[in-house]
Amino acid sequence: MILDNISIINYKNIKQASIALSPKINCFIGHNGEGKTNFLDAVYYLSFCRSSNNPIDSQIICHGEDFLMLEGNYSHDDGAPEQITCGIKRGQKKVIKRNKKAYKRLSEHIGLIPMVLVTPQDTNLIEGGSDARRHFMDMVISQYDHTYMEALANCNKALQQRNALLKMEEEPDASLMEIWEHEMARNGEILFAKRTAFIEEFIPYFQRIYETISGGSEKVSLNYISHCQRGRLIDVIQRDRFKDRAVGYSLHGVHRDDIEMLLDGFNMKHEGSQGQNKTLVLSLKMAQFEFLRRTISQTTPLLLLDDIFDKLDARRVEQIVKLVSGDEYGQIFITDTNRDHLDNILSSCKFGYKLFYVEDGDIKEKNEE
Repeated sequence: MILDNISIINYKNIKQASIALSPKINCFIGHNGEGKTNFLDAVYYLSFCRSSNNPIDSQIICHGEDFLMLEGNYSHDDGAPEQITCGIKRGQKKVIKRNKKAYKRLSEHIGLIPMVLVTPQDTNLIEGGSDARRHFMDMVISQYDHTYMEALANCNKALQQRNALLKMEEEPDASLMEIWEHEMARNGEILFAKRTAFIEEFIPYFQRIYETISGGSEKVSLNYISHCQRGRLIDVIQRDRFKDRAVGYSLHGVHRDDIEMLLDGFNMKHEGSQGQNKTLVLSLKMAQFEFLRRTISQTTPLLLLDDIFDKLDARRVEQIVKLVSGDEYGQIFITDTNRDHLDNILSSCKFGYKLFYVEDGDIKEKNEE
């Protein structure tokens, strides 16, 4: 997939921008806080119908304005055109349209424009709680499997209903409790099967890319952990209902799934240096790109790299540059605060590129002779 051009009105600090993009590499330079990340977030929004870093739509509208508009004109790998527009007015429901036709359900849009976003905050995949690692699985699988999204929504609804019953002062209705437990278990088993298959297929991509970036100096792996591995999920959920009632929420289920990230057999969270942690996260995201590229056969994902080079040694930066400059990568968006890393990428680039400067939400193309 190629984003040929994008128009932005009142998205965060970007008042107005209309940009024609390179089909290969697009570099955005500017100091922190000028709007580089906001631009990438607007591109992200057109893929996922939400911001990558703020779930409240009213807060992404430019201060003092009543609406925002996004329009992206794309080309599929076979050249077929695709237009996506998004409109949000304060106090109203957002409208996302594909080729001028509004979606009835926004979930129908997920996966049409596959994308991988890499940011400095991705180290939360290692340092943060299990919810960040579950979200990683959910974001990848949802882009190629809509039945996964349905099972996830159903499981979350059942979890919320069961938790509401657990919080009641009076004893909850046992038959109603059982209904939601079976719904949690039925959909949870579906999620477990799909997550297990994904991790097994994903690990070789991840290990190969980590080895390339690190020069083979370390070995990494992933270990998927789930309550489903303890037996039938309905039995696991119901076994500790008394404890759940005492704490007021569900202690067991796929909502507690996790991924253990290992470096030379040890937990990365306790063993990795800053450079190793960043290398692992980059490898996860690059592997996500390659996995989606091979899984979603119709189109190549967009790759968004937001200020990724900090805390990496020169050798690892060089390997990343070689990776993203390869033929298998499609359209790439890269931000940085200076030109050093970008010049390294552009000097080894065999393809066309565009360079943009970002200042106070204003985006201008730099024409270089």
